[in-house]
Amino acid sequence: MLFWILVATLTAAVAAVLILPLLRAGEAPSSPHSHDIEVYRDQLEELKRDQDSGLIGGDDAELARAEVARRLLAVGESDSEVAPAAAPRRSVSRLAQAFVLLCLPAVGLCLYLLTGSPGLPAQPLAARLADPNGDINILIAKAENHLAINPNDGAGWDLLAPIYMRNGRVEDAVDAYDRAIRLLGPTPARLGGYAEAMVVQSDGVVTSKAQDALKQALALDPNDPRSEFYLALGLKQEGKNAEALTAFNRLVATSPADAPWLPLVKQHVAELGGATSAAAPGNPSADDVAAAQSMSAGDRQEMIRGMVGSLESRLKENPDNLEGWARLIRSHVVLDQRDKALAALREGLKTFPADGDGGKQLLALARQLGIATDGVTQ
Repeated sequence: MLFWILVATLTAAVAAVLILPLLRAGEAPSSPHSHDIEVYRDQLEELKRDQDSGLIGGDDAELARAEVARRLLAVGESDSEVAPAAAPRRSVSRLAQAFVLLCLPAVGLCLYLLTGSPGLPAQPLAARLADPNGDINILIAKAENHLAINPNDGAGWDLLAPIYMRNGRVEDAVDAYDRAIRLLGPTPARLGGYAEAMVVQSDGVVTSKAQDALKQALALDPNDPRSEFYLALGLKQEGKNAEALTAFNRLVATSPADAPWLPLVKQHVAELGGATSAAAPGNPSADDVAAAQSMSAGDRQEMIRGMVGSLESRLKENPDNLEGWARLIRSHVVLDQRDKALAALREGLKTFPADGDGGKQLLALARQLGIATDGVTQ
């Protein structure tokens, strides 16, 4: 009921605002000769007083009175010609007022009944926060309201930080991790999440501040793969390729065979010129490597082209191979075939969309190899 009272009040207020100019427009305009009429009437009164007091004779008074009356009649005739023009304006104004008062609320009500939800029960914010029904945005709002009142609740910040990260609120995630670490103390998970959020915030660059957090995490847990990976990536970005290759190889050796981060680590190993698994399509075997060492430069290039062709054929048959697409893109760049590298990137993104983890890895590799990725989405 309160809703409908508010709607009626707002409708009446809007109608009043619209009608007010129409009411003013409908008022009869004042006569342009009203001042002259008053002057002539005052003159007639003054002639009567002068005649009564004997200041003017009867004949002269009659002549003056006749002249004033003539002017007064002339002014009255002019007003009568102007007055009828206001009538149509008043009628138009009445129609406009009726439209505003009747049609405006009717049209608004019909639109609400068609597009609104009049039967939906009221859902105050407090009630939605009390029963979020799995809505992540309401859960976040509920947590934020709690932390606004209890800013020293470290457990709340610790819970909210990874949720911010998953929802793309990177700056909020950095702040939440920082608060959780200051309030609850450092752990490998908090320090790793904090560093990862800072890396994402800096567009993939492992900053010195992120490296400090990662080193602290490794001091607490020497086998933390996330910290090892980002520290190795930081070495690679600084141009310390030998140290980065050693760090990546160590991570490969200590990771389970089915670790989800292993393909990306192997990709970085391959980019740094390290040995990779021969099971990947297009990888040279030990015999291939031995044969390549005794070849001339031209023959070696031809061998590489043959391997690239074989890799392309395998990827056509089995495109669901992220490491294979990365190797194909890199091989085309080595052969100075950047147009083919870009084409391979586009093909790879058909299987691994740009908004997924695999697609992001391919785009990151392309940028590292100097391939323009603007507008490349599939």
